[in-house]
Amino acid sequence: MERHETDILVVGAGGAGLSALAAIPEGLRVTVLSKLYPYRSHTGAAQGGVSAALANVEEDKPEWHAFDTVKGSDYLGDQDAIKVMCDEAPEAILDLERKGLPFSRTPEGKLDQRPFGGHTRNFGEAPVRRACYSADRTGHMILHTLFQQAVRRGTTFHSEFQAVELVIRDDVCRGMVAVHLATGKRHLFAAKAVILATGGYGRCFAVTSNAHSLTGDGMSMAWEAGVPLQDMEFVQFHPTGLHPLGILITEGARGEGGILRNASGERFMERYAPTIKDLAPRDLVSRAIYEEVKVGRGIGGGDYVHLDVTHLGSKALEEKLPDVTGFVRTYIRRDPATEPIPVKPTTHYAMGGIPTNIHGQALADGEGNVVAGLYAAGETACVSVHGANRLGTNSLLDLLIFGRRSGSDAATFAADASLASMPNDAGERSAAFSSKIRANTMGPKVGELRHRMQVAMMDDCSVFRNEEGMTKAARVIDEITDDVQNVVVEDKGKAFNYEMMSAFELQSMLLVSKAIVHSAKRRKESRGAHSRADYPNRDDKNWLNHSLITYESQSAPKFSNRPVALGDFEPKERIY
Repeated sequence: MERHETDILVVGAGGAGLSALAAIPEGLRVTVLSKLYPYRSHTGAAQGGVSAALANVEEDKPEWHAFDTVKGSDYLGDQDAIKVMCDEAPEAILDLERKGLPFSRTPEGKLDQRPFGGHTRNFGEAPVRRACYSADRTGHMILHTLFQQAVRRGTTFHSEFQAVELVIRDDVCRGMVAVHLATGKRHLFAAKAVILATGGYGRCFAVTSNAHSLTGDGMSMAWEAGVPLQDMEFVQFHPTGLHPLGILITEGARGEGGILRNASGERFMERYAPTIKDLAPRDLVSRAIYEEVKVGRGIGGGDYVHLDVTHLGSKALEEKLPDVTGFVRTYIRRDPATEPIPVKPTTHYAMGGIPTNIHGQALADGEGNVVAGLYAAGETACVSVHGANRLGTNSLLDLLIFGRRSGSDAATFAADASLASMPNDAGERSAAFSSKIRANTMGPKVGELRHRMQVAMMDDCSVFRNEEGMTKAARVIDEITDDVQNVVVEDKGKAFNYEMMSAFELQSMLLVSKAIVHSAKRRKESRGAHSRADYPNRDDKNWLNHSLITYESQSAPKFSNRPVALGDFEPKERIY
């Protein structure tokens, strides 16, 4: 392997990684790895907005934002971290503006804001306009703005490098092994600090809004290296994925006045959330759609409903929702100005991930001890500001706030640390897997196994769950995990061998799927996005805690609990 040494290694060049990079002072050696060219990172797919209590268009306060986030999390979010995020949000938005982000504006020239699901004024009275936005390309603009700032600084990016193994010994992170896609050559990156910003795992499921690159790489590498994962049972299903593809139709469409309707044309959310209707939190809206479909009120008896934006008019759609309008016209040949959009829930976001504190330091256990030199930010991390259910627009805010905090703390750590010695067996595990499947001549194909996994997860571990279904999904995941060792890769070459990289990604997704299913089976309650038909009620007495799952290669994973950081907002029934 070719060896590199650096002070800080940032793995992932989306919003979280670039936010971390922006907080690292010049003078330290920084290396950025990305399996994509940075502009293709999935942050660019975030559409509707980023939240902050700027109060530009109506009264708002960080305390109201914090309350909505805690309530939206079904009281599983850590209130100390939530307070940090909401208090620092306004300055984070203004910092982006100073960096050149072209936010949409009011006629007076202020940053405009739109309402989003679960965001209210005065602790739940009515919807509030809190989401700052750039048409429906907010994530795209954040990604471009931060990347341009990184280029201005002269940052060197190692694009199209697939990270395959995280090196940790004695609770100290030593570095990372990666494969350069252009050559197939393995590289060893020794670093004083590693920041994982690799995104989510939506491709574990058959229907998802996530890019093909979101395969849980950072979570799986950390888990396999001995770092626990937190709250993996909480998977967000966005209620408005474009039927049948799953492409995201932003919540901003409902923020601008879009209405969900069933086969009768009824605005059915009035039954489920009479106060804020279509702008209820995502878990509630997703379940409402499933309930409508279950009783036969899906469109044409199918498994989807309509999102009606026809009353907004062509001008408003072109100005405020141009990407959504284009997606609908391109992919299903409909004009949303004259026809309703068919939508259904789509796998969207990971609330769980690598547990961290508010400085981005990865936790080694439920006692708050850290893995020295390891940081995580964005969707691959669980700080936890989202708890059991994330509010729309808080994902971009999360990666801005805690990306910056992880970069700043990693810089302080690296400035005082020495480069730890790299163990002799670094990279052997990933090398053995690569050699094994290269040598296979008979066995299943990657695509076949991936499809089986995705269908099992979608059928038995999605919006509604029960013991029987999750037991079945766990069995399928175990079978595929055995089969993947015998997978046949027809491309034996080294340069741009995407078939080999797909095998690594499948291995990552299987590890993540295992963590999701086992965590979901263990939590015997319904809370936020985790909805069990056999345990339909929230159970604060037994389950108001974070779940930590630890990897065991030859047996069932081990579990422990971590207390939720409570604060000003006591757990109450979640009514909208």
